[in-house]
Amino acid sequence: MTETNTYDIVIVGGGAAGISVAARIRNRNDSLAIAIIEPSDKHYYQPLWTLVGGGVTRFSETERDEASQIPKGVKWIKDFATGFDPDANQVLTQSTGAVKYKYLVVCPGIQIDWGKIEGLPESLGKNGVCSNYSKDTVERTWDFIKDFKGGTAIFTFPSTPIKCAGAPQKIMYLAENFFRKQGVRDKAQIVFVSAVGKIFSVEKYANALSKIIAERNIKTMFGYNLEKVDGENKKAWFRNLATNELLAMEFDLLHVGPPMSAPDFIKNSPLANQAGWVDVDKFTTQHVRFKNVFSLGDASSLPTSKTAAAVRKQAPVLVDRLFAEIDRQTSQTTYNGYTCCPLVTGYGKTIMAEFDYDLKPTETFPFDQGKERLSMYLLKKYGFPILYWNGMLKGTF
Repeated sequence: MTETNTYDIVIVGGGAAGISVAARIRNRNDSLAIAIIEPSDKHYYQPLWTLVGGGVTRFSETERDEASQIPKGVKWIKDFATGFDPDANQVLTQSTGAVKYKYLVVCPGIQIDWGKIEGLPESLGKNGVCSNYSKDTVERTWDFIKDFKGGTAIFTFPSTPIKCAGAPQKIMYLAENFFRKQGVRDKAQIVFVSAVGKIFSVEKYANALSKIIAERNIKTMFGYNLEKVDGENKKAWFRNLATNELLAMEFDLLHVGPPMSAPDFIKNSPLANQAGWVDVDKFTTQHVRFKNVFSLGDASSLPTSKTAAAVRKQAPVLVDRLFAEIDRQTSQTTYNGYTCCPLVTGYGKTIMAEFDYDLKPTETFPFDQGKERLSMYLLKKYGFPILYWNGMLKGTF
């Protein structure tokens, strides 16, 4: 560091991607001046929010102080990034001013656009309207599932890319399982309303999930996007994306998978592609126009599922490529689009979906992961959080 607010490497975002990249860089070369720009006081292991909403895990188990996760020797700039000037190698911030860098890693996560659904912001957490996608409402999901006595339970999936695309159906399977345990399943109609055309993108896992849906008498409606919610009157309106017609449905419980997008300060920056994501090469994570800029995670243009498991495979590739750029050498390390989605299909049941850019299964274990297994549920509930906090965020896993 040669002057105030000038660093060798600036990382925008202190979530799973930012912390793991910072740790990996420090593990490899602890002489570099690194800063993380992150406004949040708390760091969350969000993959467990499915189990919080399903009444299995306490919310407090998913939360740590952000300060405790920042790698030793890394400067934490507790501020909001507001824009980029890549020609001048600067990140603009809300309070700190311009932060200068030699190399930049952009990973601020994804923006949840609650307001794009009319009536949703004021309905959330009340009258049976909930979402596992917010720290403020995830515990209400369990309240509504626990108190459900019958009627229509709707679970929605939006038309936009979202983080953890399996989450909207995972909570549905847990709810269905709980309704059966409580003896109210025969009084419930469960509906999965999705803006996309099928239950899952990978054929092997889609076939397994379709079978589960049929066996459990869950109704599916594909090609319908949630547009409006009236919590007080318990009505929701869905747009048929093929005919443009609006369909009204009454509900007793409504779990919303909200629309998402890249954060506005990314969308409106020179780093963005037409869709608003940080424009990087899908194999190298390096920006297509600015060679000293890299991106991974939910805000990047990497065309794979937005999960922590994907970040775990992206981070070592990015760090390898970053050091090759620093050392003016070449790297052959590439990212193949690997992602993992533990599809919780009930209490004690999980299908462990793993696949790459070609939507081909790339399974870790020596058995068929397209089947529901208790072992994979236990890995999801107990194993992955330990690996996250003690391995991934330390740059060792």
